[in-house]
Amino acid sequence: METVRTNVAQGLGEIILNRPAQRNAVNLAMCAELRAAAVAMAHDDAVKVVLVRGEGPVFCAGADMKERQGMNAQEVSGRRAKSFAAYDAIEAIPKPVVAVVDGPVVGSGCEIAASCDFVVGTLHATFRYPEVVWGTVGATQRLPRIVGKQRAKELLFTGRIVAAEEAARLGLITRLVEREALEHDLAALTQDLLRLSPEATRLAKRCLDEGMETDRRGALAIEMMAIEELLAQADWKAGIANFLKKDS
Repeated sequence: METVRTNVAQGLGEIILNRPAQRNAVNLAMCAELRAAAVAMAHDDAVKVVLVRGEGPVFCAGADMKERQGMNAQEVSGRRAKSFAAYDAIEAIPKPVVAVVDGPVVGSGCEIAASCDFVVGTLHATFRYPEVVWGTVGATQRLPRIVGKQRAKELLFTGRIVAAEEAARLGLITRLVEREALEHDLAALTQDLLRLSPEATRLAKRCLDEGMETDRRGALAIEMMAIEELLAQADWKAGIANFLKKDS
């Protein structure tokens, strides 16, 4: 792959946006390669936790607008469908997926970050949703589920830059750290995530994601099915034994 780089070591997988000269702007090739990387991480049993980050000082500058200049309406629509498929593939990884942000996040980059389970960001991170200001439509679904409908409208209709501290207050950044402490904090976080039961994590993630798309009764039914699926497996008693051992 040319626009995305991947690494796997000791249970940790990395998906790295790799167009630093273009500020990691998302083009057609990146849409396809990002989706392929996410699918590969999802099916690789050696991967327990996934980090998504950008090469260079910018996480992602949004869609590659220079590429769009030569496209007709049908081609632009097809490109958007492929970008949606990439975001969905990240979201569908049945393992903890963490976006690592240490610089600007714009447009499509915001969608990539929002497709992850949560975001670790530094004080150098900024977010911007310029779609409406640029005369297009985007970020209308994941963003309001994070910040609420009215705040999402304000961010989309103004296209303003959101600094790291405000991004953390709004929930765009889940864990805010100093740049100097980023790698140390990431190492500690990933070690904690690697200790989790893969099956319990997969099922809890499914319950959270699917439960948010239905009412409380439906969400409880989803959780009950997950519990029954977990109990049908052989290792659920080991979790109780480990808990009792730590508590004693």
